[in-house]
Formats: sequence, C-alpha cells, structure tokens
Amino acid sequence: MDTGLAGKQVLVMGLGRFGGGVDVVQYASRAGAQVVVTDKTTPEKLGDSLAQLRGLPDVEYHLGRHEPDDFTAADVVIANPAVPPDNEYLQIARRAGRRVTSQMGLFFQSCPAPIIGITGANGKSTTTTLTAHLLERARPPASPRPYEKVWLSGNIGDRPLLTILDQIGPRDLVVLEISSFQVEQLAEVGKAPRVALLTNLTPNHLDRYGTFEAYCAAKEGLFQYQTLDARAPAISIFNAEDEIACTWLRKYQSQRGRQCLQFSADDVSDEIRAVYALPGRANRSNLAAATALARCFGVSDQSIRDCLGDFKALSHRLELVGDTHGVRWYNDSKATTPEGTMVALSAFEGPKILIAGGYDKHTPFDELGKRIAREAKAAILLGQTARQIAGAMEAVPAEERRAQVRFASSLAEAVGLAHLLAAPGDVVLLSPACASYDMFENYQQRGRQFAELVRQIG
Repeated sequence: MDTGLAGKQVLVMGLGRFGGGVDVVQYASRAGAQVVVTDKTTPEKLGDSLAQLRGLPDVEYHLGRHEPDDFTAADVVIANPAVPPDNEYLQIARRAGRRVTSQMGLFFQSCPAPIIGITGANGKSTTTTLTAHLLERARPPASPRPYEKVWLSGNIGDRPLLTILDQIGPRDLVVLEISSFQVEQLAEVGKAPRVALLTNLTPNHLDRYGTFEAYCAAKEGLFQYQTLDARAPAISIFNAEDEIACTWLRKYQSQRGRQCLQFSADDVSDEIRAVYALPGRANRSNLAAATALARCFGVSDQSIRDCLGDFKALSHRLELVGDTHGVRWYNDSKATTPEGTMVALSAFEGPKILIAGGYDKHTPFDELGKRIAREAKAAILLGQTARQIAGAMEAVPAEERRAQVRFASSLAEAVGLAHLLAAPGDVVLLSPACASYDMFENYQQRGRQFAELVRQIG
C-alpha cells in the first residue's frame, strides 16, 4: 500500500495521554517515514502512550512544547483531532507549503472498502455500533450478502483506524463514528464517506466553535464532500425529526449522483421494537437510523429482528450497573450534552434521582434545568457547571418545581447522597450533561468509578 510517507519527514502533532496518536506514529514509522512527535504535554504524563511506542525506529520526541521549526521542517504534518484547524502551528505549516492531514484523512486516502460514516450530537455511538452489529450478523435468506467482513472503528471502540487498515479488503464494509473534529479534518483533505448519516444536531463543543451555527457547519462537511457519481450515488441519510437535518435534506436531495433518505423513531415496527431492549424514544431513533443503513446493503427486516436480541447497551450509555434494594442505578456517563441527559430522563417513568454536572463546554442549560426541575425527584449536582444547572432549575416557578437540589464535591459524595434519598422503585441516573475533564480523565473513568461506587453499596 503506497502511503506517500516513505522517506518523508513526518511530524505527528498530539500524541495524547490515552494513546490517540499512537497508531499514527506506528503507521508512519512502518511506512518508512522519519517521525517527529510533538506534544505540549510532558513525558511524565505521556507514559502510557510512550510505552506503546518503545523500540520504534526513526522516531524523535519533542515533548512539553511545540517548536515552529518542527512545522516548517516537516514534509507532512499529521494533527490530532483535538487540534483546531486554525491552530497557529498548523498555519505555520501551511504557509510553508507543508501537507497537513490527520489520522482520519490518511485512513480515507488508503481504505480500499466502502465507508459508512455516522455523525451527530447524540446517539452516534449507539447507532454506529448497532449498524455494525446488524451488518455483521445479517444472514440473507437466499443470495450471499454483497460484502464480506464488517469493521467498526472511528471515534469509538478499541481498534484504532490505522491499525486495521492493512487487514481491510475491497469487499469489506467499514462503519465509522466520526466526530465534528474529525469531519473538519476530512474537509481539510476534501474527503467524505460514500454513505453518511446524521443522527441529530443540538449545541455541543461551543467552547471550541463559539456558536451552534459553526458547530453545525463543521458537521455538514460529512455531506458536502461526498463524491457525486450517477453510477454509484452517494447516500445521505437524515433524521426526519431534526429541524436542521430536514433543511439539509431539502438542500441536497435534488443533486444528481446523490440519494437522500430519512428515518424516524416512528419507523420502528412493533415486531422489531418487541426484541429491542434499550429504553426510550431516542434509542428507537438510533435503531431506525441503523435499520436505514442496513437496508442500504440488502439487510432484510426479518434479519434485523433475528439479530437484535443479542445486542447489548454500550458501556456508559444508559447502562444498568446495579439494582439494590429495589433501586436501579444507571450509568449514562457518555451523556456529555444537555440534550443527551434530557433523552435519558425521558427513557424512564417513575421517580428519578439525577447526578449531573461537570466540565464547562459553554453549552446552555435552560431547557435541561426546566426538565430536571419538573421531572426529577432530586438533582445532585457537581463539577464546574453545578451552579449553572441549579440556576436554570430556579428559573422554573416554585409551584412547578418537583426536584430538590443537593450539591456534592465528588462523585463518591453524590452516590452517597443518592443512596440516602432513594426509595424502592426509584431510578438513580448518572447522566452528567457535561464532559468530564474537570474531575476525571475521560467519561469512561467517570462511568467506571460510578459503577464501582454502586457495587460498594451492595
């Protein structure tokens, strides 16, 4: 496979504390490049990532800083998704005429198989995993299916993109969750998947984008850069219940070489719903989205019903982690937006005790505050945004407020308070509506700690 990196000076910008750039370094080294890794984080904090790269030839590390000279000396700069496109060092590289790309860009450049790309504000991880599950397990009744192996990767899972690239064949299918940051990086190289789906759009990452409109514009690149070919049309799939998605449908549906489709939670038949265990309308929307994608590749509804029964909820997404003394405890740590938490609240009937709050991404909490105040039995708030969420709840007239508010300085304290407040029949829901970076390394660590604290209750 010709990667275009052999003999080149390659600068990897952003190794990451959790190995986000490890596969990029390995890929470039195997391709015969001379690799320099630059990261503002110190070597002490990058120990796990550095350990995975021990022994690789022709790799230098410039850690704890970025140096402009590294960006002008490189032939190719490969940027971590967390690096904004307008980063000053990437601008230095561009002005020097250097090629700027990314992990996702390299993958799209070299992947021999058709790619299904899924993006959105909420539900994209479940939709992506469910799509791969349906495609992998589907067994057409007569003719062989039109693809061989199914690969799941992207902004999800434990198989980084570039580590699986040399195993993918032209008759395989690749299903990717693609974040807004990664969509921007694909736009940088003018790439997009042949089949693209948008789950929904609600305000997110406003600490990076500034406005909801800018965030939406970043997401739209997944459709703007699809290759239009009348012989093999691009497929663009939109949520019929999302206002912006409907606008994009109208915008793109008349283009030659593109097929536009819609899905809705109401599309899910009673027969399919009966074997799908995940709660709430939002999960039905995820199922409708995955079903729409599976049908594009010849999967029948009967096959979908047959393989749904063994699909399990993803970790940290409305995951039941305990049932103690008649109280059910759910880990929804992946809910890092207010809309995600509102989805979680609507998934359960009966009394709900919500644990929420965390890192401030500058998203508004007005609607979430109203929902918590009116629908929850109690809200236990923590992290940077605790007072903001409480303030949004206080905007609800006192006579309409059901939820009592408590504050906690740690997740352990929050779980202890929830245990004291909960009665048989209640649901305790960790659904933070915020990222985790003020108190945890990531949402996974937050969810694992919650599950362990629940186990300790017994």
